[in-house]
Amino acid sequence: MDPNSMDEGKSGDGDISSVMGFSGFGKKARTFDLDAIFETTRRTAIERSQHALEERQKTQTEGGGESSKSVKPSIHTQKTKAAAAATSRKQESDSSSDSDSDSDSGLIGPPLPPQHTAQDDDDDDEELVGPPLPPGYTGSTAHSDEDDEDGEGQDDDDDDNPVKKIPDTHEITLQHGTKTVSALGLDPSGARLVTGGYDYDVRFWDFAGMDQALQAFRSLQPCECHQIKSLQYSVTGDVILVVSGNAQAKVLDRDGFNVMECVKGDQYIVDMANTKGHTAMLNSGCWHPKIKEEFMTCSNDCTVRTWDLNSDKKHKSVFKPRSAQGKKVTPTCCTYSRDGKLVAAGCQDGTIQIWDRNLSVHTKFHCRQAHTPGSDTSSLAFSYDGVTLASRGGDDTLKLWDIRNFRKPVNVATGLTNYFSMTDCCFSPDDKLLVTGTSVKRNEGNGKLVFFDRTSFQRVYEIEVTNASVVRCLWHPKLNQIMVGTGNGLAKVYYDPVKSHRGAKLCVVKSQRKEKQAETLTQDYIITPHALPMFREARQRSTRKQLEKDRLDPKKSHKPEPPVSGPGRGGRVAAHGGTLSSFIVKNIALDKSDDSNAREAILRHAKEAADNPYWVAPAYTETQPEPVFAEESDEDEEAEKEPEWKKRKI
Repeated sequence: MDPNSMDEGKSGDGDISSVMGFSGFGKKARTFDLDAIFETTRRTAIERSQHALEERQKTQTEGGGESSKSVKPSIHTQKTKAAAAATSRKQESDSSSDSDSDSDSGLIGPPLPPQHTAQDDDDDDEELVGPPLPPGYTGSTAHSDEDDEDGEGQDDDDDDNPVKKIPDTHEITLQHGTKTVSALGLDPSGARLVTGGYDYDVRFWDFAGMDQALQAFRSLQPCECHQIKSLQYSVTGDVILVVSGNAQAKVLDRDGFNVMECVKGDQYIVDMANTKGHTAMLNSGCWHPKIKEEFMTCSNDCTVRTWDLNSDKKHKSVFKPRSAQGKKVTPTCCTYSRDGKLVAAGCQDGTIQIWDRNLSVHTKFHCRQAHTPGSDTSSLAFSYDGVTLASRGGDDTLKLWDIRNFRKPVNVATGLTNYFSMTDCCFSPDDKLLVTGTSVKRNEGNGKLVFFDRTSFQRVYEIEVTNASVVRCLWHPKLNQIMVGTGNGLAKVYYDPVKSHRGAKLCVVKSQRKEKQAETLTQDYIITPHALPMFREARQRSTRKQLEKDRLDPKKSHKPEPPVSGPGRGGRVAAHGGTLSSFIVKNIALDKSDDSNAREAILRHAKEAADNPYWVAPAYTETQPEPVFAEESDEDEEAEKEPEWKKRKI
């Protein structure tokens, strides 16, 4: 390469740098000797540690006041040594860098702020612990530590106060119908919600597919004219268990098509263990939390049965609740424990009975008088840790139990009105709150969703839902949203835009679709496709042109003739005699001739008939002989003269 061209390039770079107002255009980046820096840091740390140890020994030997005075010079000495070490490192790095590079232009990144040295002078009273700070460090350790402590304190407050985690800042309302929403179900992923009610309908809601109109994408009646008692998705979310007021539970797929229907048992067999299925109305049902093919139902036939999805001909096992006297007891609710090893049932006599899933004869845990006898226990729920059981009673109470000591409840809450046999209770996802709903009569207040602290069992929060009872409640752990079913046909979803995920947040942001309007014909006449021109309807013309056309028509423009008065003229008959009635009146009714003597009436035409025979006489003129009439005798005359009483009767 030509050296002259290189010189020209260097001179050109110098000109560009002088024009643009900076020097060192195109210089190399500053390099550091890391080994030297680490060795210097290590030595400095050793010296500081030895010096701090000597000062501590002096402090122990001398008095307390003198030691406090002697600490500050030592700290200042450490600061001086640290500054000297930093200066030496800087000199070594400067000497190891390229000789052509300038110290100011070779550094990459922003320069050190001017307050860095002042900050070091202000912090002389603080004791340095550990190796010296790097040259580019500009932060304040004191302030950052205080900020971190404040942030951690706020986080601790949020963790300690579970009420702040309740997602109730926003809500949406799904209109199921006009009657009570008695069943709610969410799939494990939280994508679909299914609702059932007293109107026999089951509605499917897809959060991802809904818009602001909030319309269900499918509605059906799987159990005909039976109220829906319970709906639940399986652990995999592919099928739904439908428990209604009949004796046969159904399993539907995600789109509502029938997958399985449980068999009905023989109601004339006394031992319910020998029947293949339930023989009376169902009360509740749920899926096994671990086995996706197994589910459980309880019925008014005093049994709790488990079923296999692949075998619809017979139940899997039977649990028979018994009272203290050994009599049959109707279970009103049932559930599995979180690990699926226990089966719990709340009964009408106020007892809560828990079996081992594999041992169906004797109960493992049994609590008499858990609730008031005769009141329907509406719900049982296990906590996420698996040792605590919550029961919602028909006696307006909510109780918390420890199954390891099942004789008496841990906590009791009273005054929670309950009018429904399926009123729910559930735990929050963090297991710190317990949620249930309250019932109200019509026009007597609002139904509430009540939150209790699990430890203290204090009523820490409540939400007024609507002017009807709160029947079902469901707190989904993945979505962190609360679903509520009410007594007036509404299903409400409570969520928080920050704390909740997906679910209702997906549909509230979608604008409502506009319905396509059907196209209508603007013309008021119809043209048939096969009509000839002679059959087409003429288009309506203006009134003036139509009158001009009618004036040329002799029939339409003919003046109507007035009615005839008088005897008549021009061949037209007058009013009198123009009709049949007038003719009859004139010629017959007004005839003055007397026809009372028939003989005279006939003989009146005898002369005319003899002079001008027309009908009979011309036919017999040639063949008819002379008529011979009998002559009248005297006897006839005498007979005529005899009185009436002498005449012979014939």
